[in-house]
Amino acid sequence: MGNALVDIMIRLEDDQFLNHLELPKGSMQLVDALRSKAVLDKFEKHPKSFSAGGSAANTIHGLAMLGVPTGYIGVIGEDELGGSFVKDMIDAGVEPHMIHSLQETGRAIALVTPDSERTFATYLGAAIELAADHLTTFNFKQYDYLHIEGYLVQNHDLVRSAVSLAKENGLTVSLDLASYNVVEANLNFLREIVEKYVDIVFANEEEAKSFTGKEPREALDEIAGMARIAVVKTGSKGSLIKSGNEVVEIGVIIVTPVDTTGAGDLYASGFLYGQSLDLSLEKCGEMGALLAGHVIEVIGSKMGAKKWMEITRKMAK
Repeated sequence: MGNALVDIMIRLEDDQFLNHLELPKGSMQLVDALRSKAVLDKFEKHPKSFSAGGSAANTIHGLAMLGVPTGYIGVIGEDELGGSFVKDMIDAGVEPHMIHSLQETGRAIALVTPDSERTFATYLGAAIELAADHLTTFNFKQYDYLHIEGYLVQNHDLVRSAVSLAKENGLTVSLDLASYNVVEANLNFLREIVEKYVDIVFANEEEAKSFTGKEPREALDEIAGMARIAVVKTGSKGSLIKSGNEVVEIGVIIVTPVDTTGAGDLYASGFLYGQSLDLSLEKCGEMGALLAGHVIEVIGSKMGAKKWMEITRKMAK
């Protein structure tokens, strides 16, 4: 479940554009429709790529490409971007449980700097209309896991309702903290939800620090004391995983990075794939690292059929 957005990827020549647009490098900034249009107008002549996006959509798309039966809950507009979002998900094998709105479909403009870092200017549009009432008729029992992106936690009623219904129906709840600034703005609520309902927490270094005030290793311990499994992604150093007293360190695969968009989301895909097969923490982490490594070799969060064939062969080993 997440914000149904269409990712619009734009590569920049340097960081100066971000300074001019007053977008902090590496952050996710919410913008209104006018500012979103202004950013797109600024890069009117730059090459762009479009794909179904949003953190949870990227993760569930990756799981579907690995052959896992999946579904997605979100809100889109009755427009061309909304249609392309649904088609992208269906083509991957995801069952869309979409709510339709008269608002424009949301879009996430991802500005990628030469160091492969990405900065988002996100217009939520119709996505923000996802509400607790939309979940009352949803059949949670047809699934085993509920994966939620942290960007949704600004809607406290929605997230509380979703995790409550998931646990009532016996689902494992997975949460990706998604962005350090979102964590900071919703810290008390997040800590409450994690302690009461969440089984698996994914965080990068910045998000883990915002959540705990601690560096990665100490943050891992604190999060693992609240949830069954804690995962702290440490960028080029790999990731740390803890469950109970078991701690696992996972490295990275050697690649030439082009764009880090989707790395954390696809790590979650690989990790949850391993979990669905009841594999060890180490194997789950290795699968996450494999997907994260390959997705940063391409622009955007979607990989082509050839890349997925290569991943599937490596997964089989």
